[in-house]
Amino acid sequence: MIGSMRAAVYRGVNRVCVEEIEVPQIGPREVLVRVAACGVCGTDLKKIHYGLVPPPRIFGHETAGTIAAVGAEVAGWAVGDRVVVNHHVPCLSPDCFFCRRRAFSQCPTYKQTGTTAGFEPSGGGFAEYVRVLDWCVNGGMVGIPDGVTFEEASFVEPLNTVLKGVERAGVQAGDTALVIGQGPIGLLFTQVARLKGARVVATDRLDYRLEISRRLGADAAINPDTEDVSAAIRMLSEGRGADLAVVAVPTTRVVAQAFAAVRPAGKVLLFAQTRLNDLLEVDAGAVCMQEKALLGSYSSDITLQPQAADLIFHRRVDVRALISHRFGLDAIAEAFDLAAHPRENSLKVVVMP
Repeated sequence: MIGSMRAAVYRGVNRVCVEEIEVPQIGPREVLVRVAACGVCGTDLKKIHYGLVPPPRIFGHETAGTIAAVGAEVAGWAVGDRVVVNHHVPCLSPDCFFCRRRAFSQCPTYKQTGTTAGFEPSGGGFAEYVRVLDWCVNGGMVGIPDGVTFEEASFVEPLNTVLKGVERAGVQAGDTALVIGQGPIGLLFTQVARLKGARVVATDRLDYRLEISRRLGADAAINPDTEDVSAAIRMLSEGRGADLAVVAVPTTRVVAQAFAAVRPAGKVLLFAQTRLNDLLEVDAGAVCMQEKALLGSYSSDITLQPQAADLIFHRRVDVRALISHRFGLDAIAEAFDLAAHPRENSLKVVVMP
């Protein structure tokens, strides 16, 4: 396909410009997707706000759309197919040290971004078209069934990351889970933990998010500024403390609270700390003597992709309740600002090129 398109191009710290660029050309084993919806993710916002990667780039990786062109050697996909695109896919080779250990996000192939709208591959969903590179075509795309919107489908990748976190934490039926932060990711954690049979104590400083959390199954939804979180946890855990605390907010200040909330031999999962050199003080005595574990979970797990898609497509996880704002490319600066600085009634921000 030859021609131009609009794209939101990262040009430097806190500088993203909507520009006319060439539609990316695809190779024989690649696919071109016309983007219908792309969620705004906190990891992209950090790269923009902190200048973590050099410009120019086009971000956006929670992408759903329609196949506009297929390479001559592509099998199984056709123009007009509605798809979710995953930008990271591991090699899955038996020779890969990390893939053999299911540490897929550390695989060298996984670390290469496999979707681009131009420049250094960086996702590309904040553009009218995105090019899907060969290793992400068959391993990283999922067909969207009739009756499921592009907006809903764009949640497959973020839900995958949440499923991976829940799996790493070993959530079991009967557990008590504290989910700190009820933004879009925190609300996904609340729903998945409930599906696993856990009791959930959800916290947030924005009351409207707590109301949505209650609707989506939280056993207790608490504003930590005005209510006693510890009392709710003790009540649900027979006084032991939480089995697990998930830190779904991008600050280390609440980690000490999370450690205090979990029982001896409980676990604290860091999920939103996606910037290196983000230093943290930890009570080593709690780790050693009380056997409290500090875990991290980053990005997705390709083996969980079918489960993530199934949960969304059959609406066992409700993502429709999480979408609060939709923006076109021309309003990308407003979209990023709202996603980075939540206001009353804001949750998931979706860009619709």
